[in-house]
Amino acid sequence: MDKKIAVLGGGSFGTVLANLSASNGLETSLWVRDTEQALRINAEGANTTYHPELKLSEKIIASESLEQCISGADLLLVATPSAIFENIIKRLKPFVKDNMHVVSCTKAIAKNPMRTMTEIISYELKAVIGDQFGVLSGPNLAKEIANEKVAGSVIASLNHELKELIKKALESEKFKIYESADVKGVEYAGALKNIYAICCGIGDKLDVGENAIGLIITRSMTEMSKFAVHKGANPITFLGLAGMGDLVATCTSKLSRNFSLGRRLAKGDSLEEAKAAIGQVAEGVRTLEVVYEEAKDNNLAMPLVNALHKIVFEDANPSILMDDLISHPGHLDVEFAGGTGNE
Repeated sequence: MDKKIAVLGGGSFGTVLANLSASNGLETSLWVRDTEQALRINAEGANTTYHPELKLSEKIIASESLEQCISGADLLLVATPSAIFENIIKRLKPFVKDNMHVVSCTKAIAKNPMRTMTEIISYELKAVIGDQFGVLSGPNLAKEIANEKVAGSVIASLNHELKELIKKALESEKFKIYESADVKGVEYAGALKNIYAICCGIGDKLDVGENAIGLIITRSMTEMSKFAVHKGANPITFLGLAGMGDLVATCTSKLSRNFSLGRRLAKGDSLEEAKAAIGQVAEGVRTLEVVYEEAKDNNLAMPLVNALHKIVFEDANPSILMDDLISHPGHLDVEFAGGTGNE
């Protein structure tokens, strides 16, 4: 396939996406934030900050110039932290062409105002690219992909050409891409599960037991799907790879930043100490702030979100996570199998 791929974000996930694309023989550029990192990646053939063990394809060219990186690109994969996502999209506007396809690979929700990453892409770039945007999400622990473990992801978009382009760029014998038209569902699934990975990390460190972890995960699914339906998504999406698949992987793996953050909080670390110990961005805290306010404003029953907010921002004892869950008056098991679900 004679296409060029630009990956924006030289972090853990961006690096493995670039390597998947380049390993498929595509010309691949990797945008990083500083010249020194770009020079080091090009000279060493590795991103030693995040994946020192991964030998990168020679087809990857790193650059700190956004214009140079996306020039001539057919597909842009945006894998930056949410804190700079909107700024990066705005910086792209002068250089984006009508043949470009833009995909968010950032699992987060922006605040003030509340928006998904694809809503930011659509608002800033739709006049040029139309519906040629989407979201890539799934159980994609970057270290396992780097180590060539089997994994899968979901591309959600209304644009058929974009879906085919993503599959040709990223699929391999070890990496499978599935399709969806539910952009909101796939995007909310990826962002929301980070909250519940923190909850499971707390539960794991407190040794609540495997039965209790199962309880947390299934009640997490209840809260996630309820919130997403409130925002216009399809709850059935949450039964798939981007929903249950990502939730289980992230809520049970010590490779998960958000799971590790939860363990740190349960151990007694402050939020800042926990973040510093992890050393990479854990998006769950930012998403927690947004979801907590939205749920409160709309009277959505989300006891796990409420308890975690108290733990993270009000210095509550982590043990309240299970106490609040058990004491919550709701008794409906599956939200959309009967009853209104908003107890």
